[in-house]
Amino acid sequence: MLTKRVIPCLDVRAGRVTKGVKFKNNVDLGDPVDMAVAYSEGGADELVFYDITASAERRPIDIGMVGAVARAIRIPFAVGGGISCLSDMERVILAGAEKVSVNSLAVRNPQIIADGAKAFGAQCVVLGMDPVRSDNPRCPSGYEITTRGFREYTGMDAVEWAKRAADLGAGEIVVNSVDADGTRSGFELTITRLVAEAVGVPVVASGGAGKPEHLVTVFREAAADAAIVAGMIHTGDYTISQIKREMAAAGVPTRLTY
Repeated sequence: MLTKRVIPCLDVRAGRVTKGVKFKNNVDLGDPVDMAVAYSEGGADELVFYDITASAERRPIDIGMVGAVARAIRIPFAVGGGISCLSDMERVILAGAEKVSVNSLAVRNPQIIADGAKAFGAQCVVLGMDPVRSDNPRCPSGYEITTRGFREYTGMDAVEWAKRAADLGAGEIVVNSVDADGTRSGFELTITRLVAEAVGVPVVASGGAGKPEHLVTVFREAAADAAIVAGMIHTGDYTISQIKREMAAAGVPTRLTY
């Protein structure tokens, strides 16, 4: 049985890790390389870095940071934000990242998913999606895709977009619930489950993790393959080892580190 992955997320702005609630009121947490090393040594299965203002500011990602992280850790990591074309994806991979996450770019240009999968392999291409609850009649799932850090509503149904992205070649889909982001009140189970049931690629739950039970629940009830954690470990309330021990005790298959 495949183990469930625990993936710390480091939101980066101006070269520093930051954390907010629903993408607002962010506070400084520290240096991304130092935090990457700590989480890698602490038992993380993977890491993900998001340059949270790159797309909104229409600038490239900090490639120097990507290279520094790659030199410092020995676990896979993904990078998103500020990716505007295939050559940007190549630069990130050549700098040492195993995966590239596309979000706003893929909405504007879905072909980038197919091009990326062809050039680098589907396992390197991650679709990041920011769904929000919506009564838009164009979104029968009840969830609408937003872009540019929740600044723009697209009118795209979240589940249909996930299916299209998987068909185009996305090797993994991260479902980041805007409604739950930073609240630490639990993952948004409904949209995570809807996407997991609709696609044949791994689905990563993101947004809302506040305690280990939340991970157990999203794995059991929403069929997630991995879960992203941020605030609950950034504050020191829990360690990755604590989270994994509680997952194992609840019967969730996980890679334990002591």
